Amino acid sequence: MVNLLLAKGANINAFDKKDRRALHWAAYMGHLDVVALLINHDAEVTCKDKKGYTPLHAAASNGQINVVKHLLNLGVEIDEINVYGNTALHLACYNGQDAVVNELTDYGANVNQPNNSGFTPLHFAAASTHGALCLELLVNNGADVNIQSKDGKSPLHMTAVHGRFTRSQTLIQNGGEIDCVDKDGNTPLHVAARYGHELLINTLITSGADTAKCGIHSMFPLHLAALNAHSDCCRKLLSSGFEIDTPDKFGRTCLHAAAAGGNVECIKLLQSSGADFHKKDKCGRTPLHYAAANCHFHCIETLVTTGANVNETDDWGRTALHYAAASDMDRNKTTLGNAHENSEELEKAREMKEKEAALCLEFLLQNDANPSIRDKEGYNSIHYAAAYGHRQCLELLLERTNSGFDESDSGATKSPLHLAAYNGHHQALEVLLQSLVDLDIRDEKGRTALDLAAFKGHTECVEALINQGASIFVKDNVTKRTPLHASVINGHTLCLRLLLEISDNPEVVDVKDAKGQTPLMLAVAYGHIDAVSLLLEKEANVDAVDIMGCTALHRGIVTGHEECVQMLLEQEVSILCKDSRGRTPLHYAAARGHATWLSELLQIALSEEDCSFKDNQGYTPLHWACYNGNENCIEVLLEQKCFRKFIGNPFTPLHCAIINDHENCASLLLGAIDSSIVNCRDDKGRTPLHAAAFADHVECLQLLLRHNAQVNAADNSGKTALMMAAENGQAGAVDILVNSAQADLTVKDKDLNTPLHLACSKGHEKCALLILDKIHDESLINAKNNALQTPLHVAARNGLKVVVEELLAKGACVLAVDENGHTPALACAPNKDVADCLALILATMMPFSPSSTMTAVNFICFKKDNLSRTTLSNLGSMVSLCSNNVGSEDGYNENDSDSETF
Repeated sequence: MVNLLLAKGANINAFDKKDRRALHWAAYMGHLDVVALLINHDAEVTCKDKKGYTPLHAAASNGQINVVKHLLNLGVEIDEINVYGNTALHLACYNGQDAVVNELTDYGANVNQPNNSGFTPLHFAAASTHGALCLELLVNNGADVNIQSKDGKSPLHMTAVHGRFTRSQTLIQNGGEIDCVDKDGNTPLHVAARYGHELLINTLITSGADTAKCGIHSMFPLHLAALNAHSDCCRKLLSSGFEIDTPDKFGRTCLHAAAAGGNVECIKLLQSSGADFHKKDKCGRTPLHYAAANCHFHCIETLVTTGANVNETDDWGRTALHYAAASDMDRNKTTLGNAHENSEELEKAREMKEKEAALCLEFLLQNDANPSIRDKEGYNSIHYAAAYGHRQCLELLLERTNSGFDESDSGATKSPLHLAAYNGHHQALEVLLQSLVDLDIRDEKGRTALDLAAFKGHTECVEALINQGASIFVKDNVTKRTPLHASVINGHTLCLRLLLEISDNPEVVDVKDAKGQTPLMLAVAYGHIDAVSLLLEKEANVDAVDIMGCTALHRGIVTGHEECVQMLLEQEVSILCKDSRGRTPLHYAAARGHATWLSELLQIALSEEDCSFKDNQGYTPLHWACYNGNENCIEVLLEQKCFRKFIGNPFTPLHCAIINDHENCASLLLGAIDSSIVNCRDDKGRTPLHAAAFADHVECLQLLLRHNAQVNAADNSGKTALMMAAENGQAGAVDILVNSAQADLTVKDKDLNTPLHLACSKGHEKCALLILDKIHDESLINAKNNALQTPLHVAARNGLKVVVEELLAKGACVLAVDENGHTPALACAPNKDVADCLALILATMMPFSPSSTMTAVNFICFKKDNLSRTTLSNLGSMVSLCSNNVGSEDGYNENDSDSETF
């Protein structure tokens, strides 16, 4: 058949979905003739599937010795690995194919080749079901019996895991290290004890294994045997001689481990060997605590019968009764879930564990366990039973405490009612409700059980509480929220519906918290659509405002929850309602970039008679859109005639766009509005060009210049755009203004500072050099400001070496004196007093007065060639020039425009 298919043109290297070729299948099935035929027709003998298996892997794994021999004779790579790092020898050992192992080793396969996890073929032979003969073959061929995997396991560890005691003897006889440890510190004896392999334990002990060697968490083999309830292993380990009360790193003895493991025979065995049941671990817990925590009734019975103190407390003040009441049913449920796939069986198993917990608790109570003992946080066993939802335990405890419990003298921050409600244990809650008078008892933050249940969305608990008369109007002490607020925050609509339907008061739907927020506001803010729909159905006030004057619509637009906003708009919500800062939903839509909403809101707003678009500081939605660079919103706004002229704050939308480098936004404004806006001024006389220069936004600067911005326009302090750029070290803007725009370098501000003065005053060397390069007038080089300082004074004072060099080269006067009578040389002094001292010294040293008109050349020689230029760095940072606040109140995260920093 294969011949026929090949004759008909079948692709010999075709592969299936796992990339396996015909050769893989023929090798695996042992069809030697087919293998030979395929290879003769040029089948790729080294082909691999998706997991890297070759035909040799396939044949070796299934014990096809003849195919293996044939492939080896063809010279295939014997140690070729798959994606897991396994060779053909690994697979043969894993599957117990001793004939293949023998053949491979004869052909020179590497018996110590590790795979990706560090396991060699010997590890696989030690662990596999049928690998005994394979292991002997490997050992006889020089396999390293002590080689360890990446997690530290030797072949002897592998025999301990699977109980291969005969193979363990072979390894020990061939030099296997008995007490070698893995990465957790466990020896093969620890592993054998963990898995309960008594015969292997006997072999290891007979061979001299150390029974007192510490393993994981400093536990001994006896700890692990007891913890895993292997009584025969415990007996074997005890017979070897051992200090039975030796603790692990947590202070736990073997009796603690046995109590946790739940094997009564282990406990009795340890007790008969002298184990002290009064021993405590490092947390102060006795074996009885461990038995109670794991609901091991017979272990509890044994320990109590032999004299264990049922009211002994640990370091947290907890007794065995606390632990029994808190035994984790959810954990037990998870463990049981591995064996019970059917949900009904799983529930039965849970009920069984619940009954066992109740049985343990009842036994402790019968043996004088005190249910009133509180731990260091003020919680007693009733609190623990409520927190973990143990209905039967609660019934027993409440019956023991005369059908009630008093929280008045409790140091606990939460009552059992709070704990049951928060964790959603409605059955436990129902038991508690039968014993409580005050259903509205508060925790340390003033929250009721109903608040907590609503917050967590436990519908059955909410229903149980409100049916018993719990109040939905109680507010907590911190946020003043009610259970309605709590349910809305996490979108628990079913709880919200129950709370709304229980009250006849129509005002309950609009109840407010400490910030004035209604449930509708919170539902919109968190985007809970179903909750919003329910509240609107209950006629919640859509125009209610919080203490900041914000409505639900404000919140919806800020948070961007589209469906919530749409539902509010369908309710004819107020569009122009202003918050405490005068901002309407339109402002927020423009600031957030919601162009669709902005368009819809704008159409509604324009239909109203009084439609003021300015907030308390005069900013319009156009200001906000420009400031945040929302081009789509700008286009929407500019479609309306009222926005095609600048109104409101003189820090115009163009200023807002420029200060944040939104070139496209600025271009939209310049294209849609009269070009004269390019020279508009704010209340400090600054133009958009000043803003661009201040922030070094070169593209915006060029855009403004192309629209004929006045390059030499000065603000109220006399500063031009060039001065603004120079003073703030914006070299890019200075370069454009000086070289392209040909800004006037002679202009002075109100303090008579030139651009050069300002650049030098802030130490902006690169800016100063750019300006100096265009100055050829000596009078400008020596221009004085109000303090009679020349640029040389200022540059020298700030240590600008290269600038000083250039100034001197251009004829700067070294004898010019400022208002303090200091020359540029004296200006280098750190303060006036030092400068005066320096002047006195110079006067004494030289036969002429410092104020002499003698030229500098007569006594100072500057060697220009010896001065080297240093690499310039672009210095400068945003400096606050004024405090014209746009509005930076706390609250929303909207940033106002930068007129306060610009």
